[in-house]
Amino acid sequence: MFAFWGLTGLAAAGAVLLILSFARRAELARGSAVADDGPVRELEELERLKARGLLDDAGFDLARAEVARRALAAEPEAGLTEVTARARRWVPLGAAAAVLAAGGLYFGLGRPGMADQPMAGRVAQWAASPQTLDAPRAAAVMAEVVRRNPDDPQALALLGAARFEAGDPVGAASAFRRLLALHPEDAQAWARLGESLVRAAEGRVDGDAEAAFREALRLDPDQLGARYFLGEAALERGDAQGVREMWGPLIAALDPADPRRADLVARLPGGGA
Repeated sequence: MFAFWGLTGLAAAGAVLLILSFARRAELARGSAVADDGPVRELEELERLKARGLLDDAGFDLARAEVARRALAAEPEAGLTEVTARARRWVPLGAAAAVLAAGGLYFGLGRPGMADQPMAGRVAQWAASPQTLDAPRAAAVMAEVVRRNPDDPQALALLGAARFEAGDPVGAASAFRRLLALHPEDAQAWARLGESLVRAAEGRVDGDAEAAFREALRLDPDQLGARYFLGEAALERGDAQGVREMWGPLIAALDPADPRRADLVARLPGGGA
């Protein structure tokens, strides 16, 4: 905890220095602008013009009055320097007060003496109520189960499914590959491997995914998900016959009222089933 408060103090000090640095730059920039356009040089120039006879007394008085008017109108700029000076005094005090207030809230409402919970402890708590877990936590629980039972095919299948749902297609593919190393005749695992590879490739059916889907169909021709993706790959290649071979049984298996059926029929090359 001392390391935490040390870092907090350093962060607050850095913020103060940064604020004061920008304030100082702004002050210097304003000072430079006033020095460049100040009324002193204008008055000197008027004196030279009068001495050379290029400006009569009336014109000199009028011009000098105008310079004085502009100088008075610019006086609020001086107030900005005073504001900067006050900021230089108050900003550190404000930052210190904010740190102290945060510390008070932490000690008043938090639990500063509580030890950190290791990941294993949290996973054990999640495992106690699996029905309430979201996909990432379910994946963490199943990963622990697989760690303890690396040859459990059901655990590997559930790990792959949880990682897939949690948006980790690469991790899902790894789990399904481990499952297939144990049970290479699992058609469902081949299909799920292919789906994971497609998601990892952002929707593209690459060579590895297509090989996985074909192995799934070889083992089980009723793997309709594999048929869908193989039809997509054939459509991408312009293989009309391949699309019909893959999607024909899939269309026949879908209910006529299912909107997916109508979509597949519409996308068949040449139209119609």
